[in-house]
Amino acid sequence: MTGSDGPHREPGSDVHAAGSASERAREEEERAVEQALALVGGSDRSSRSDRSAGSGEPASRSRDSRGHRGHRDEDLDAGRSSNTHADRSRDPQAHRSSDSAPNDGRDNDPRDGRAAPATAPAPGSEQPPLPDRTLPGDPAETSPPPPPWGRARAVAARAGRGGPPTTIRLPLDRAPGHVLAEALGALIDLPSFDTSAMDGWAVAGPGPWAFEAGAGLLAGRGPAAALPDGTAVRIATGARVPPETTAVIRSEHAHVDEARGLLHARRSVVTGQDIRPRGQECRTGEQLVPAGTVVTPAVLGLAAAAGYDALPVVPRPRVDILVLGDELLNAGLPHDGLIRDALGPMLGPWLRALGAEVSGPRRLGDDAGALRDALTSSDADLIVTTGGTAAGPVDHVHPVLDALGAELLVDGVAVRPGHPMLLARLSPDGPYLVGLPGNPLAAVSGLLTLAEPLLAGIAGRPAQDPYRALVHAEVHGHPHDTRLVPVVHRPGRAGGRDHVAPLRYNGPAMLRGIAAADGLAVVPPGGVRSGTEVEILDLPWAPATPWTEGCFT
Repeated sequence: MTGSDGPHREPGSDVHAAGSASERAREEEERAVEQALALVGGSDRSSRSDRSAGSGEPASRSRDSRGHRGHRDEDLDAGRSSNTHADRSRDPQAHRSSDSAPNDGRDNDPRDGRAAPATAPAPGSEQPPLPDRTLPGDPAETSPPPPPWGRARAVAARAGRGGPPTTIRLPLDRAPGHVLAEALGALIDLPSFDTSAMDGWAVAGPGPWAFEAGAGLLAGRGPAAALPDGTAVRIATGARVPPETTAVIRSEHAHVDEARGLLHARRSVVTGQDIRPRGQECRTGEQLVPAGTVVTPAVLGLAAAAGYDALPVVPRPRVDILVLGDELLNAGLPHDGLIRDALGPMLGPWLRALGAEVSGPRRLGDDAGALRDALTSSDADLIVTTGGTAAGPVDHVHPVLDALGAELLVDGVAVRPGHPMLLARLSPDGPYLVGLPGNPLAAVSGLLTLAEPLLAGIAGRPAQDPYRALVHAEVHGHPHDTRLVPVVHRPGRAGGRDHVAPLRYNGPAMLRGIAAADGLAVVPPGGVRSGTEVEILDLPWAPATPWTEGCFT
């Protein structure tokens, strides 16, 4: 069986000519061109557009030989698909796709169903599978194409925001990382009294000022008596300023004549200088922080200063991780056809960084019964599965969802890597399920496409405005699908603009590129030229470290 990265034929596009010699010759030519261009890291945009225009084929693709299916536009615009799993017709003998294959880091797993390329690809590049060969009347010809990447992500975001809001109150030490369910209003004026901004002298009226020896006014003490004109008193930072005080003179700006008991100012004195007046930061009832704000250490400090002992927050979404695949090891070196599980260790910390409360990964193997039991017994808000999202003989996610009567919201996405990803709801009031492909970078793609916006909605985080950055290289694109490419931010040189540089090792089975990245570039179909602005998805950790320079770009 061949892969699905090549062009497909849609109903009504001269399907009866598919068996003609000219049609077969054109398919062979397109396949050869795509394979040759893949050896240099991508496909030529103008060549693809010329071939597409010449063949009269639409840009959309039908259901591929791996059995994943798309959604109608009207269903996606409504936020969910009316199609259920019972409508699916899959080839029970189909093999796993390249994106849902085990996470072993190899690019040509025989289970992918792809023919080995005649020439090895360049290091860090991914050999695309051959186009599907569908026959007239095949169900694949009548299935709608998968949704575009942006629409699938919007469906996930709407699903996350669809439930009733929940609010809990947490003490300050447990609130960090949660999202505020309500706006925080000031419970008191800040500061709540006139206070000294500096160590020095509180003075009243014009100088010089008489003073008395002593410790003076300290922070935390009660109100002092009014200060008569022509007098001064020592004052510490944070201490209450006596009534009738004109200004505070910093210690370094004052000259003390101990013999005469007089204080002189070395600089001119401005009324109100170095005094923090009551309510300077906020007045009682004024909004300090809006709802939807993540409780950072700074927000926590502001809340404490304003008098809060507990905060109203949205509960963290609870996530279960189910790792599928008999071929996976959780320790030691790969051996005898067994490979290390890369996703189990990676997904938990990643999901926590997205604000979720995550249980330890459960390794179920390729056991449909164990998968069903795990889904029906989970009390999580979201279940994340790894692998098993295609239509191979041991890909059990779709059949188990069929049996449970789950509703598919997204079933396949027009994105590379990761197109066999899915989003389902197990029941109207039950948990969501995000099915990630088994290949590591394909799983990252699914995580950012479906899980991240879904979790943001459940957690009450407001949608972030997308931002764009210049890409500092030509990035080859897929003919029809969006590509997510690991990138690293680079500062501009000699007054130039900051930009992102694409990283090598960006095939669906690879993690070397994403490990050095601090973002993913959203590359539209056809690719982009150097100097083009592209949308950037930030990764939820610190920017890439200097060792990424050169080695991966």
